[in-house]
Amino acid sequence: MTPIKVLLADDQALLRSAFRVLVDSEPDMQVVGEAADGAEAVTLARSTRADVVLMDIRMPGTDGLTATRMISADPDLAGVRIVMLTTFEVDEYVVQSLRAGASGFLGKGAEPDELLNAIRVAAAGEALLSPVATKGLIASFLAQAGTAGEGPDGAEYSERLAALTGREREVLVQVAGGHSNDQIADRLVVSPLTVKTHVNRAMAKLGARDRAQLVVIAYESGLVRPRVE
Repeated sequence: MTPIKVLLADDQALLRSAFRVLVDSEPDMQVVGEAADGAEAVTLARSTRADVVLMDIRMPGTDGLTATRMISADPDLAGVRIVMLTTFEVDEYVVQSLRAGASGFLGKGAEPDELLNAIRVAAAGEALLSPVATKGLIASFLAQAGTAGEGPDGAEYSERLAALTGREREVLVQVAGGHSNDQIADRLVVSPLTVKTHVNRAMAKLGARDRAQLVVIAYESGLVRPRVE
């Protein structure tokens, strides 16, 4: 089995070293490069063909958010998945990161097993978004910004939603709730394979890189309305 190629992007050398030891201890993954800032991360993403980038949001020079946008905008790097590393569970840049193309986020205080699982989940094209994270973080930020279905992106996505079938829209709503394929299959009484097919078709029609992008699109288009408690 070909190991998952991981790129580490963080300005703290000590933290990168700790991540390298952890990642390289796993038989199904390996670190292929280390970057101290966003610009270097973009360069290494191209040269190493990394599968997953662990990207710190705040770095000197080119920050992680800008680097994520650059990687996501490069057609040659369409297969690269980005996991944003945040100092705090709730970070003001998390939603921007997801909009920029990140597959999800992880706190720097996460347990080793959580980090390794995040890499595997991202490499598989899934989103690192639990229902709690989705509703408590993404929804609240979009509500505060007043962007649900109102901005230029929201209007564009609303038009694209017309191309979705009724079932694809149903599945999209479930994805926006942070539910896995198996959970959606149980809720809609269909097979997980059928759910995966609908998800893939929705991604293609909406131009989404992965499930995380689908979540953002669902909120920004107004298909799912955020509720802030």
